[in-house]
Amino acid sequence: MQTFLSADSFRSLDLAIHDFPLQGDFIELNVLLKLIGLAPSGGAAKAMIAEGAVRVGQTIETRTRRKLRAGDVVQLGDDTLRIVVANGTDTS
Repeated sequence: MQTFLSADSFRSLDLAIHDFPLQGDFIELNVLLKLIGLAPSGGAAKAMIAEGAVRVGQTIETRTRRKLRAGDVVQLGDDTLRIVVANGTDTS
């Protein structure tokens, strides 16, 4: 059974991949960063992305509203998130 980790859980575990259960077809990158607490606000999320601090896969992502789908992996510093469908399986 897949469980959602709180923002504090993401911060307390270093160098691990954490699953984010996706509800629907996609989530925008800036929304994800704010939702899980890696960015304190939407403006901060946009700034982090614009500065090139966020990777999707192996590529630096500068598109604020990049649509993330199951199978995408997002990295910001030591935090790594794998996007999975809500039932715990991904499409990759």
